[in-house]
Amino acid sequence: MSIPEFNLLSLGDHRNPLYNPLHILQTTWETKGRPAYIIGPMVRYSKLPFRELCRHFNADIVYTPMILAREFVRNEVARYSDFTTNELDRCVVVQVGVNNVEDLLKFVEMIYPYVDGIGLNCGCPIKEQVREGIGAALMLEPELVAEMVAAVKRKYGDKVTLETKIRIHKDINETIAFAKKVEAAGVDYITVHGRTKTTRSSQPANWDAIKTIKQNVSCPVVANGDCFTVEDAQAIADLTGVDGIMAARGALANPAMFAGYDKTPWMAIERFWDLATSYGLPFRIIQHHLSQMLDGVVSRKLVKEMNETSSLVEMIDWFDNHFILKRNGDQGFATLVEPPFRIVRETAARI
Repeated sequence: MSIPEFNLLSLGDHRNPLYNPLHILQTTWETKGRPAYIIGPMVRYSKLPFRELCRHFNADIVYTPMILAREFVRNEVARYSDFTTNELDRCVVVQVGVNNVEDLLKFVEMIYPYVDGIGLNCGCPIKEQVREGIGAALMLEPELVAEMVAAVKRKYGDKVTLETKIRIHKDINETIAFAKKVEAAGVDYITVHGRTKTTRSSQPANWDAIKTIKQNVSCPVVANGDCFTVEDAQAIADLTGVDGIMAARGALANPAMFAGYDKTPWMAIERFWDLATSYGLPFRIIQHHLSQMLDGVVSRKLVKEMNETSSLVEMIDWFDNHFILKRNGDQGFATLVEPPFRIVRETAARI
């Protein structure tokens, strides 16, 4: 079984090594004087249009949503719906949820020519995933994770760049041992979310724990958690010494965060409209993205109104009624920072 050809655009077996995530992590400090900027995997929302948008605003590496290997390798419908890409989609890392060597090897065989890296999810705390023995459940299975990593590297070597995304244990020594074990198995880099699987996102991430992991392994390390601005990224990197900084919630609210904007600029909203309607996304996903981006940019009343639209056509009409929403090809498309309200008095509706 193969991935649908129309999703691949004849990308072939050879990827440009400049887009290899390991190369980016190893060179970004030297070439750009900063850590690599990474957009993490988000269920439903790290689709192709959003990935391209984030890259436009300085993201170096962008992840897909987590794909369940079990479904992907067995179900053609899952392959059509879970993964789309094109020749502009680089550097892209596909994240996989899996708990056995057989499914992982089948998944890698099908997808590796079309991505720049593959990330093994050992950190997702969602209860349904943990019950299935994937995500954060794997933090209790270091031998299994090492076995999966070693199996991929034995078969593919440098053809596949492999990451593990982990959380921390209550005992940091367990996390150090876990990280060393997967590094010894051949993993290329490790992403560390600075919380345990039961720590709420309202609690601050543990930068000291990430720093300790970085000091105890030789492979590149990425820090994840509590990054909402480019200033946050630099501060986290300075504190931990990591090679890259991953943002998820921050990027969902402001996909231009790594370009230095403290809130979503209007140019990102117009560009997202163009990408989402050109490539295609379900209406509710488009609506959610726009709701996140507009929060803090316009009044809550306007965001609520937009969220009450019930179809793509109705939502487009709503935007056109309230803003001067330019389309690709219009003069000045995707150039403004502030929203261009159509009626001057509506500026009073801003926060």
